[in-house]
Amino acid sequence: MGDGQRVHWEQSGNPDGKPVIVLHGGPGAGSRPWYRRFFDKDRYRIIQLDQRGTGRSTPSAAEPEVDLRHNTTWHLVADLELLRRNLGIATWQLFGGSWGAALALAYAEAHPDSVSELVLRGVFTLRRHEMEWLYEGGAAVIYPDLWEEFIAPIPVLERTHMIEAYHRRLFDADPAVHVPAAIAWTRWSTAMSSLLPHPEVVASLTQPRPAVTFARLQNHYFLHNGWLEEGQLIARVDAIRHLPAAIVQGRYDVCAPPMTAWDLHRAWPEAELTIVPDASHLASEPGIARALRAATDRFAESS
Repeated sequence: MGDGQRVHWEQSGNPDGKPVIVLHGGPGAGSRPWYRRFFDKDRYRIIQLDQRGTGRSTPSAAEPEVDLRHNTTWHLVADLELLRRNLGIATWQLFGGSWGAALALAYAEAHPDSVSELVLRGVFTLRRHEMEWLYEGGAAVIYPDLWEEFIAPIPVLERTHMIEAYHRRLFDADPAVHVPAAIAWTRWSTAMSSLLPHPEVVASLTQPRPAVTFARLQNHYFLHNGWLEEGQLIARVDAIRHLPAAIVQGRYDVCAPPMTAWDLHRAWPEAELTIVPDASHLASEPGIARALRAATDRFAESS
């Protein structure tokens, strides 16, 4: 991709099927094989990639001397467009949740003629109040026990700016500093992502290397507001209102509260909004998974 970056991508399903690009969350979470379950393999050409610095893409954000200057929203948008052209795809469906929904909106607004439909889940748009809710104390009203663990590594005088305080530690060269910070950041970010606790999921994501990758990239993007103007992704939605879209949102999503999906839907009333009454944030929650599969099945019928 240039800039010393190599991006891993793969395809599955029907080579002659409807193209869809799956945009993972995080930033920094990496793609997963089980994301394919949301598509009929006989009707879809499923394309997945690990965004810069994560998964099997190199260099990893977990490397000791990581340089993230070439890892921004707009680098990722350019990567997607280059991949689309190299694969000879005229238009593709965008399927993304959480950060993946933000990236889908950024890409679609920059390249509307390259998009057939959008399927968005747990909408997150990097507005300042969304990030403050997550990392500056808002969500503590629901998860005070987890919040207490999150702030514990940070001295009291630094707790008014948690993203900046964690940034200093996550990018410290000493593993004795950045590894515990990454585990604490990742535990907070993932433990509240499901309606009911899934400690095995949290445990798998808080192993040192994946935690450092996830925490560094997420913190890097949030510190820079995603290289977006405040409210940009919703404000510029007129560029894509002609595109078919489905928005799937858990009613009790703490990571990406429903207000953001609602604000997007108000600006884009043509997009179908499904609020799942017994779900939080994860795509794997039963009600969300059913709604996502229903949307992709419906869009599979269109040319």
